[in-house]
Amino acid sequence: MVCVVGAGPGLGLASARAFAAAGYDVALLGRREAALTELAARVDADGHGVDVGWAAVDVGDEAALAAAVGRIVEHTGRLDVLHHNVSLFRSGGILATSTADLLGDLAVGTASLLGAVRAALPALTAAGGSVVVTGGGAADRPMPGALTLGVQKAAVRNLLLAMAGELAEAGVHAATLTVRGTLAPGTPFDPRAVAARLLALAEQRHRPREEWTVLHELTGHEPDDTRTGDAVVEGGLGQPS
Repeated sequence: MVCVVGAGPGLGLASARAFAAAGYDVALLGRREAALTELAARVDADGHGVDVGWAAVDVGDEAALAAAVGRIVEHTGRLDVLHHNVSLFRSGGILATSTADLLGDLAVGTASLLGAVRAALPALTAAGGSVVVTGGGAADRPMPGALTLGVQKAAVRNLLLAMAGELAEAGVHAATLTVRGTLAPGTPFDPRAVAARLLALAEQRHRPREEWTVLHELTGHEPDDTRTGDAVVEGGLGQPS
């Protein structure tokens, strides 16, 4: 079972389809029930014969997120992969962005990773699972006019790196993929291509622990063999190299 936290019609859907094609049952978490119902139907329509479920939740609400993850685990009996695919885009410069805006966006785009992992950890530990996170190039190349986006992406990358060692001790693999481009069909950043990389990273959990790596990039110039998830920039088991 894969749980996609922050499921939407772009990468969230592509990720769900990629994991479903690999035989994973799928759970979708997002804010709007109607949108999730439509996404689940589109995954079902691919005909892979997996179970697809969903739960509408505000991922910035830690208690609600924990309850949603708990219901999924209780219903399915297991959780193999947690895919955190959350960010909040807010247009605005210095004068248009308040400290409350920044903290609120961090609660959604960054703190939701901690909340989801805390809720999912017992099930992930039991399954020898994986946590994969969608990162973005704004983490170290901030986007002008969208102040909080880069802060979210830098913080979520740092948070996963900080958690990776403890997760590994629990037998849970962790990886983040920094996507250095704009998602668009027919480009190196086609959501389907990004989803394939995320699936490959999640599958690292089947390798020996000493081969687990945390920080990965998609630059758009990778050779074909990076589809195996081996395009590492730095970091193994939470320690920068």
